[in-house]
Amino acid sequence: MFFLSIVFTYELFMYAIVDIETTGGFTGNNKIIEIAVVFHDGEKITGQYEQLLDPEMHVPGFITGLTGIDSQMLEGAPTFADISDELFDLLEDKVFVAHNVGFDYSFVKQAFEREGKVYKPKRLCTVRLSRKIFPGLKSYSLGRLCESRGITVNDRHRAMGDAWATSILFGQLLEADHEDHIGQAIKGKHKALTLPPNISKEQFNEIPQSTGVYYFHDANGKVIYVGKAVNIQSRFNGHFTGKAKLSLKSEICDVSYEVTGSELLALLLEAMEIKRLWPKYNRSLKVKAMSWGIFSYTDREGYTRFQINKIVPGIKPLATFTSHASGWKFLVEKNQEYQLCPKLNGIQKKNGACYDFQVGECNGACCGKELPEVYNERADEVFAAVKMEGERFLVKDIGRNPEEEVALLFEDGFLSAYGFLDLNMSYQSSEEVISALKPVKRVVETRYLLKSFWDKIPENNIVYLENS
Repeated sequence: MFFLSIVFTYELFMYAIVDIETTGGFTGNNKIIEIAVVFHDGEKITGQYEQLLDPEMHVPGFITGLTGIDSQMLEGAPTFADISDELFDLLEDKVFVAHNVGFDYSFVKQAFEREGKVYKPKRLCTVRLSRKIFPGLKSYSLGRLCESRGITVNDRHRAMGDAWATSILFGQLLEADHEDHIGQAIKGKHKALTLPPNISKEQFNEIPQSTGVYYFHDANGKVIYVGKAVNIQSRFNGHFTGKAKLSLKSEICDVSYEVTGSELLALLLEAMEIKRLWPKYNRSLKVKAMSWGIFSYTDREGYTRFQINKIVPGIKPLATFTSHASGWKFLVEKNQEYQLCPKLNGIQKKNGACYDFQVGECNGACCGKELPEVYNERADEVFAAVKMEGERFLVKDIGRNPEEEVALLFEDGFLSAYGFLDLNMSYQSSEEVISALKPVKRVVETRYLLKSFWDKIPENNIVYLENS
């Protein structure tokens, strides 16, 4: 008996797996400070290239903190212009592969354009491919993907470390791709961009590839849609690729935008602008009511327990959510993060010890092996970070360029002011910083959004203030 095995092969293509480090998170005035390329023939790695680059500008402190690369390290390094001919030859006729390919490609393409070179390769994104080939994962960041796939990452946030890890991941994607997702992507089986009839190609090209908020205007200049994006131009493209809403497409006569740099500010600003302008095509996207909450109680043995229930008048929840599913997801994640007992929190329902205890991931509160006072110390920490009432604090984030940062003032969890601060200026106190910010009207959605974004904010970016 013979069995027919269908195998997709990609021997006609050579791949260049690219990773870069830059002076900032978006193109424009930012430059590449390190580039690494790992070459792959569809079966194995065939070579590599890496180079530190002098950006001819200052490397911001937060970039040094992330990568370990500072301006001193780049003294004497070649510029991109110095290596452009060699690099172009290496990349030519190869499929450009990267984790979040839009970021790496936009910088490389722009750098080549500065040298008069047109670079338009076929491109593959290992984030998108991983979602299709390895579905159901909680996170598709490079770090989390590598962890779930058993890939060791050396020198995280350095170009070669990340490029090498991405190349191993890409090899696994090639091996596991039984539905030809990679082949289809290479062949460009994607729907093309069709601009709205009143938007020219020149207008589209002027839209920045930066994080911020964008506005669609009708013939009278009225805002009919507000959105936020990490890459505004790419998001604009997404609106009109494939089955676009024809009524929206025909009504758009202009597009404007506000670059924020900070993804958090973009998220908050979008909510405030929707509330202020109430655009025609955002009405179905308004923030849903927080009808579910997580509540706590102490059981007869003295253990703190959490449960998800509908919010009712008179009982204040520890955290609020738009759905039972989002509350459940939060509770499961916190359960793992603080090594709590899933049985005590209703995540597992069984007699005796929970399954996690049996595999060594629970300390045994479910069967009396861990004392309540020890267990409760961790349980109390879960919601300590998201208690906003009575708190007044500043959140710092990246700005629109390397020379500035965003400062966000929150009071009782609501955004009350924000602004862009020049990093070259010296502020003597937090109150001096606050005086430089633009006050905004309190919008309840900003409180919900802050809570949803809280875990993404580095602790050293939060400055708690005394109440005035």
